[in-house]
Amino acid sequence: MDIQDKLRSLLNQLNTVIVGKPDQIRDCVACLLAGGHLLIDDVPGVGKTTLAHALSRTFGLQFSRVQFTSDLMPSDLSGVSVYERAKEAFVFHPGPLFAQVLLADEINRASPKTQSALLEAMEEKQVTIEGETRALPRPFFVIATQNPLDQLGTYALPESQLDRFLMRISLGYPDRAAERALLAGSDRRNMVDHLPSLLAGDELATLQQAVMAVHTADPLLDYVQDLITATRSGRWFLQGLSPRAGIALLRAAKAQALLSGRDYVAPDDVQAVLPQTVAHRMVPVGDAGRGAEEQVRAMMQAVPLP
Repeated sequence: MDIQDKLRSLLNQLNTVIVGKPDQIRDCVACLLAGGHLLIDDVPGVGKTTLAHALSRTFGLQFSRVQFTSDLMPSDLSGVSVYERAKEAFVFHPGPLFAQVLLADEINRASPKTQSALLEAMEEKQVTIEGETRALPRPFFVIATQNPLDQLGTYALPESQLDRFLMRISLGYPDRAAERALLAGSDRRNMVDHLPSLLAGDELATLQQAVMAVHTADPLLDYVQDLITATRSGRWFLQGLSPRAGIALLRAAKAQALLSGRDYVAPDDVQAVLPQTVAHRMVPVGDAGRGAEEQVRAMMQAVPLP
């Protein structure tokens, strides 16, 4: 099976579980192929947790889930050393952070201190516990779900942590046909439990290498730089994109191109991932009257194509 057949089978399997959301599924797959962390921002009950679980099973990755609450401590994520009398020594017991996919469910219900404990793990793929640095499994992905900030008991994620998420997506309510399929069909969680793994061994690494090998021509890089410059102009946003965010945008566009069956990035690929990749990193100017994603789309229309 070649790379395109493998990618089609990944998308098809996920679309059988999360019905009526092909664009969001495509974004999720692109995010993981690009080696990034994913933030799913939506109201409870629309399938965020089911999607995260389905992604991990389809990609054949070790899965761990943590329900974030206001009393969750950083050690509840990373693990603790416990004195064992038989060994007459402290023995480290790893926490749920030591998994290939960590589902941080309702991440914004935990305190900022616990949210910040994820920063080193997300960026460096390692954690420092009691003065000792411990490497996390490879690959390591965080899929976090977040409830709207107007709900009780939620905290806004700090900007430094939002910047670690390659993409933020929203599932939204299903349309009538998709909801009928959910009402009349099988239980989604039962379906997830029986999903086969479609990737084995180093196949994910092979797909990620294929993403990095996607070609970017100079005019395309000029276009990406024009978009980045536009975010820094002060016309659209209070603060522009960082160089790290620009690199993340290009990685996401490469993954989108590979999913489209091309070995080069087109402007359409950049536009397809731009709102999901950059909107959560920026604050619109005060008099814009738009949300961040709407502002990104307005800016995108104002920047000429190469």
